[in-house]
Amino acid sequence: MDQTLSDPSVSDPSGAAALPGGAALAAEFAALRDHVGRAILGQANLIERLLIALLADGHLLVEGAPGLAKTTAIKQLAWGLEGDFHRVQFTPDLLPADLTGTEIYRPNDGSFRFDRGPIFHNLLLADEVNRAPAKVQSALLEAMGERQVTVGRETYPLPRLFLVMATQNPIEQEGTYPLPEAQLDRFLMHVRVDYPDAVTERAILHLNRDEALQDGPAPPAVRLSQTSIFAARRAIFGLYMAPGVEDYLVHLVMATRRPQDYAPELRDWLRFGASPRATLALDRCSRARAWLAGRDYVSPEDIQSVAPDVLRHRVLLSYESEAEGRHPDDFIAALLARVPVP
Repeated sequence: MDQTLSDPSVSDPSGAAALPGGAALAAEFAALRDHVGRAILGQANLIERLLIALLADGHLLVEGAPGLAKTTAIKQLAWGLEGDFHRVQFTPDLLPADLTGTEIYRPNDGSFRFDRGPIFHNLLLADEVNRAPAKVQSALLEAMGERQVTVGRETYPLPRLFLVMATQNPIEQEGTYPLPEAQLDRFLMHVRVDYPDAVTERAILHLNRDEALQDGPAPPAVRLSQTSIFAARRAIFGLYMAPGVEDYLVHLVMATRRPQDYAPELRDWLRFGASPRATLALDRCSRARAWLAGRDYVSPEDIQSVAPDVLRHRVLLSYESEAEGRHPDDFIAALLARVPVP
């Protein structure tokens, strides 16, 4: 790490003044985090990942048991933004037109008019995405990867602010369609959420009672504008990343393809490593995390923090490793322990 860099906390306790984009922009995102955090207890990691995805212009795949506030989290995020939100419950009988929209015949002039579907909203919740058949997943894949929707011979652009949060239920597998690897690679991060502890569970109980008495959660004081979001997205690329830290980032992704170069005992763990999309995602996510933390530089800790969420859905373990009970997280943890840190 370049020791000549000044500590942003010296001139400003929050570090925000040293950030590209300035203190006002950082304060807006801090207010958004606080708004979501007041309504979603015990899921600080999920809230941070939502903000990182918003800053990095990517999509989230969230996996967790029912009732862990996955839907509420993105609803609260949407409530704190100047943008629209829609939820789609994915089911086996869902059709692509239910997601993208369809052409409607107008008998008065004999023409067709395209009626836009829910995918044209700024924030889209694809609830239980693995319950939809392949054609629907293909339509979602185009929207996520190309930021457009094709119906017939016409192609329609999606809004500039477009974020998909898809959820998976790990408990039930009957009636589901596993997401293809190509679609998984389109997700910026694959986030797992777990049950809260007893203290948080009690706080959730009290919060629910308070909201029932007040007819719902409190509205945000100020809604974050799309102009501020786009300004923050530009700002994260102004953060300093030392050459050694950049090399570390690249070597982590390289290690998913040739793990034997870093640890011979990992040679037989893997079938396929991460694509170049993983390098781009790891760069953006680590920059976004550093910016949210109030720093004007990216540290190895930023990369290590987001690496499991960025890589776990992009590596395929060998059949032997799976038979021995290993998981992608085990492989990523082994790489983080073996790839030299600058």
